[in-house]
Amino acid sequence: MAMPQNSTGENGFCFTQTLDFPHSSPAPGEARRTFGAGSRQEAGATPLSNGTASSGAPSPSDSCAEPLCSITPGEDETQFSEGIKYVSAEGEELACGWGGFTPGCLQLFNTSKGVLFFLCVASFLQGMTVNGFINTVITSIERRFDLRSYQSGLIASSYDIAACVCLTFVSYFGGNGHKPRWLGWGVLVMGLGSLLFSLPHFTTGQYEARSAAEVGMCGGNQSLPCDQVASSLSNYRFVFMLGQFLHGMGATPLYTLGVTYLDENVKTNYSPVYIAVFYTAAILGPAAGYLVGGMFLNIYTEIGREMDITPENTLWVGAWWIGFLGAGAASLLISIPILGYPQRLPGSQRYIVMRVSEAHQLKDGSHKKASDPDFGKTVKDLPRSVLLLLKNPTFVFLCLAGATEATLIAGMSTFGPKFLESQFSLSASEAATFFGYLVVPAGGGGTFLGGFLVNKFKLRCSGIIKLCLLCTVSSLLAIFIFFIHCPNMPMAGVTQMYEGSALPGGHLNLTAACNAECGCLQETYSPVCGSDDIMYYSPCHAGCKKVSENLRNGKKVYHECSCIEKTLLPGPGYAEAGKCTSSCAKRPLLLFFMFVVILFTFLSSIPALTATLRCVSDRQRSFALGIQWIVVRTLGGIPGPIAFGSMIDKSCLLWQDQCGEQGSCYVYQNSAMSRYTLIAGLVYKVLGTTFFLVACLLYKPPPSESAPSTTDASENGNCDLQEQKPSLPAEEDI
Repeated sequence: MAMPQNSTGENGFCFTQTLDFPHSSPAPGEARRTFGAGSRQEAGATPLSNGTASSGAPSPSDSCAEPLCSITPGEDETQFSEGIKYVSAEGEELACGWGGFTPGCLQLFNTSKGVLFFLCVASFLQGMTVNGFINTVITSIERRFDLRSYQSGLIASSYDIAACVCLTFVSYFGGNGHKPRWLGWGVLVMGLGSLLFSLPHFTTGQYEARSAAEVGMCGGNQSLPCDQVASSLSNYRFVFMLGQFLHGMGATPLYTLGVTYLDENVKTNYSPVYIAVFYTAAILGPAAGYLVGGMFLNIYTEIGREMDITPENTLWVGAWWIGFLGAGAASLLISIPILGYPQRLPGSQRYIVMRVSEAHQLKDGSHKKASDPDFGKTVKDLPRSVLLLLKNPTFVFLCLAGATEATLIAGMSTFGPKFLESQFSLSASEAATFFGYLVVPAGGGGTFLGGFLVNKFKLRCSGIIKLCLLCTVSSLLAIFIFFIHCPNMPMAGVTQMYEGSALPGGHLNLTAACNAECGCLQETYSPVCGSDDIMYYSPCHAGCKKVSENLRNGKKVYHECSCIEKTLLPGPGYAEAGKCTSSCAKRPLLLFFMFVVILFTFLSSIPALTATLRCVSDRQRSFALGIQWIVVRTLGGIPGPIAFGSMIDKSCLLWQDQCGEQGSCYVYQNSAMSRYTLIAGLVYKVLGTTFFLVACLLYKPPPSESAPSTTDASENGNCDLQEQKPSLPAEEDI
């Protein structure tokens, strides 16, 4: 077997910790080699090719310049002055399988690419369910179960509440335990949460949508008595919250232990790419959720039942529950292969010793405590671990910056479809599909591009933080687009008087001389678009007396509407079911800059995560991600949807009235909605920019990163091995 060639070009090799050479059966004519710090069993060493030993290297470049090791065939374990040991890993199970069942065909997937695939599927399902389906169906759930926006915001926040409760425990003990098992059980719990979330559809009675053709006509308007209309359906929000709580519990290991498991099992300079692919799947998940969820919303919630209303009707409730059934079943299936992975992948130990620490250097030198192999294995070390992270200002401000970004992401992902629905006068399914088209290229592309840039330019920790700062400033400038908005479509009795004069803000006047004798009730909301391009609360409020069906699009057409003036000929006009189509000229501009905001917001996500991993000690990576997620969710993910929901409620013009009880919002004031979005965006983007700037200024790299002796080493401070592929069959590259 030929010795690895030590390169002092782009990649060098250096180590500061114990090396193990696990025992394995060498192939004919060659010996397999694995580096790492896993098993510590004392046994005979694997025969390796001859060389010389080096020790006492004071800097990475010095160690890279020396030959690696010397050991002759049959030689017993040798202890060098730097603590390098050659041991076997007999007894440590590195095969893929479940218990004793480890068939050879499964070992094809026992690679970093294999685990990346299954983790990508899991993160895709998590994103599709939590950030896709739930945000897509939020309007339908509000309508079906009589919820207000702040209550649906609380449902969305339950996911983050669960994550905060579990993160410390999972990241601390899971980080030192069997990560794939934690991951597998987490995905399984997530699947159970999805199934539970769909349960209210099967435990409630059939949804009765009182169509406008039946109860909305002038003179024929009949409504259910109040004791029948009123219901306790809003109590089902607690079932939704429990389902979201299980989602949060299950996803907790995915974005802490999953990230570090990938990071530990690939080369350091490939790590940002692997993590970017992982997070890109998590971003494409919501996009798929918006698109597929929008398709399901075009199917009536009571499948197989004939209805005479269309998805454009505001009484329509789509089949919101189908996606959760499918995603739940898929999550249960994907948890099985994840549970079969070993604690570390074969051949992964070599990557551990290739790293050079970029951890922030504390003045008192206490950061060196985390390098102790026994540190963090007991509960006693938990307070000290937390203290070490809190004393790291770069880590703290990266967490705060992440929290500000998470607030906007959580708020906009929850209510983004509703924003588009109101601004462009779209149906719920159209708005969800529109938002999906924005998130696919902007969110997914930005996430992958962020990891690619870090790898392409070999950025060090300080350079990565500067990239995050640049992205945040760019999205801050783009967010000023919310100065503009699309005007509300005119609605008689809501945004203007029936004779065309403006209504005072907050006042409704749905009764006019043209519909006074119709006996219209406010409980029956079914907007129609008149031939005069004005929306009316219902056919009854438009004074319509006859109905027919448009054979071209299947929509109801109402005739003899006394409140609608015929444009060409004298006499009453007509109206078509659904909202009037918005012809807002600002739509392309608004969509473009929303795309830019989403792109640059997600562009900084992977660099920020990579900076977090690099500014802390190796042994604290899982725990650091756990603490960061707690801060991000506590200050961002949880209050984000609630704050945005309350803010959007303030811009409501027309509330649902159920016998005196306020329900969900029917019509929002577009100018107020844009104004509140702009204020929130500016506040949080300015805070995020400030936090990234402070993190960059306070970061203190290790001396080796800026030492002249490392100029020939890897630009990102990481040394690597240039190895001959034939002599290392177990090596896994990107």
